[in-house]
Amino acid sequence: MHRRRAAYRSGMAADVELIGAVRAALRGAAQPELAQPMQAYMKSATPFLGVRVPVMRTLTRAEAKLRPFATSADLIDTVLRLWREAGYREERYAAITLLDTPAARRVRDPSVLQTLRELIVTGAWWDYVDELAHRVGDLLLSWAAEVRPALLTWTRSDDRWLRRASIICQLGTRERADVELLTIAIESAMGDSESDRVGAAGLRANRPGMGAILRRNPRTEPVVTTRGAEVLVVSTHRRTRKSKPRLTQCENSHNDHARSHRPERCSYGLSSSG
Repeated sequence: MHRRRAAYRSGMAADVELIGAVRAALRGAAQPELAQPMQAYMKSATPFLGVRVPVMRTLTRAEAKLRPFATSADLIDTVLRLWREAGYREERYAAITLLDTPAARRVRDPSVLQTLRELIVTGAWWDYVDELAHRVGDLLLSWAAEVRPALLTWTRSDDRWLRRASIICQLGTRERADVELLTIAIESAMGDSESDRVGAAGLRANRPGMGAILRRNPRTEPVVTTRGAEVLVVSTHRRTRKSKPRLTQCENSHNDHARSHRPERCSYGLSSSG
């Protein structure tokens, strides 16, 4: 199958047929009565079409299967164009979904990390960032030597969403977790000023991520970090029917915020379904 390409910024090319097919599929599945509630739930300035996440994923993957990516450049260019030109939030969700299709997994390489960085910084909200962090984690596991140095810079970034991603990208890695990197990322978040009420410094945005790491990585090697009077222990306690991983001091003291930072699960946000 020959795919028509269009020049896009500095000589890049995107699969415009795939983009058009995804957009058409999303519009065909739109439920206008859901659009406003979804937008309100996400506190989004970008409008919604009213397509639930499981449906969006199914439609996007079906179109991507018909037009598989041949190279990482194909993947990057198509994702960036769909993301940058999105008129509806579901189109950005679809761009993220394209990053994890079977064809995308075959062609992904460390160069995708820069694309993920752009999406995290410009997305700047939990529904985007928490899903994108999974793709960052995939790259870290496959190309640690190339990806780890960049993630170290994320841990010290002024952007709280990059710092959040540097923590939660290791969700579910268990024995494969890079404990040293995780420790650095958490220490950086703990060092942020808590006086910022809106969480611009990143502590309030990142502490729920710390708790998630501990709950899903219960067998991580023991780590004790100290910053001032605060001590964080990453537990090695195995999850059983009668036991739970120990919580950190910061997680215990911020459970209320963790619940309020992220709304109840539903099929509106990307991270609300698998």
